[in-house]
Amino acid sequence: MCERLAYEQAAYEAGYQKIIGLDEAGRGPMAGPLVVAGVIFPQGYYDERINDSKKLTAKKREALYNIIIENALAYHIEVISVEEVDELNVYRASQTGMIRCVEKINIKPDYALTDAMPLKDVIPHDAIVKGDAKSLSIGAASILAKVTRDHIMIDYAKQYPEYGFEKHKGYPTKAHKEALEKYGVTPIHRKSFAPVKDVLNKQKQMSLFDL
Repeated sequence: MCERLAYEQAAYEAGYQKIIGLDEAGRGPMAGPLVVAGVIFPQGYYDERINDSKKLTAKKREALYNIIIENALAYHIEVISVEEVDELNVYRASQTGMIRCVEKINIKPDYALTDAMPLKDVIPHDAIVKGDAKSLSIGAASILAKVTRDHIMIDYAKQYPEYGFEKHKGYPTKAHKEALEKYGVTPIHRKSFAPVKDVLNKQKQMSLFDL
């Protein structure tokens, strides 16, 4: 048996039948939404190419996105807005997104595997550290979430071309921080994140000075 099916197999052996893998993309960026995905595969399904999305090239993720959707019994992708990330904090937003995936996916799961995220008593589950590299189901969810979020940020790059979202996808790179300082805060920036807060505070101080 493949190592990356060990957690799924243990759940089947415990009597569970519909196992959902859950992961997110976009906890670290200072701009753009958080995206969470859930995937339920048929029992025993395996594809050695499916792995932690961070270990794959963009081209491989795009190809695997379609393979996952074609082979999953069910999947769900949940987009958490910037406003909700600011309101909840990014950890709670990730947890909320995973719970919504469990509730909304069109086949009811009876067990969940998550990338290190406890789900309270919503569903029996295993929160696995670095789960996206250890579980096929979580790895698949990581790919769906990452590809979806990258597409969203590439679209935002057309709306806000000065910021380079198509390159850094909203992560706090040097180029992104410089653009933030130069052009200011957009509606898709997370106002609870420190670099964005700093720019907003500077803008407020300048406004007060102008008065």
